[in-house]
Amino acid sequence: MTKRSTFLAAATLVPALALLAACGGGDRRHGHVAHDELDCMTRAMFFESHRSSRDGLIAVGSVVMNRVESSDFPNTVCGVVGQRNQFAPGVMTREMNSRAMPEVTEAAVAVLLGERHPRIQNAQFFHAASYHANYNNIHYVLTAGGNAFYEKRRPEHVTRSRPLRAVEGLTGG
Repeated sequence: MTKRSTFLAAATLVPALALLAACGGGDRRHGHVAHDELDCMTRAMFFESHRSSRDGLIAVGSVVMNRVESSDFPNTVCGVVGQRNQFAPGVMTREMNSRAMPEVTEAAVAVLLGERHPRIQNAQFFHAASYHANYNNIHYVLTAGGNAFYEKRRPEHVTRSRPLRAVEGLTGG
């Protein structure tokens, strides 16, 4: 790690850890988050949302949490984010070095403490908004932060088969 990236990491984590300490610990069921969950969630948001908007960050985090709550995926944030071929290559190992780190970390803490994107619904999947998937079971619920978010449904239950127009500014923060 370079001196600059070490400083950025410290400058980002200190406020986040202070917030976590103020919450009192590590169990998110009681309004707290664990450090490893924070790191994994931050990594998913950092590498998948392109740091383009808070809505995009919160939507990515909401998908991660929808997967954690599903029996089809691992039941931990790190298990979901580290699952092979599901997120950006190197998501668990690449260096996070950006001026956007405070915003990414704040959004990760917010999701781990219960915030969800109001339009993400049950979506457990997303792809770049510019990608055109040609499947008949994709029901789109949101486009934000450069990604199109969707649920997989039986074809007869799909009512939005094309990505929606991008919407931003729906999340607090």
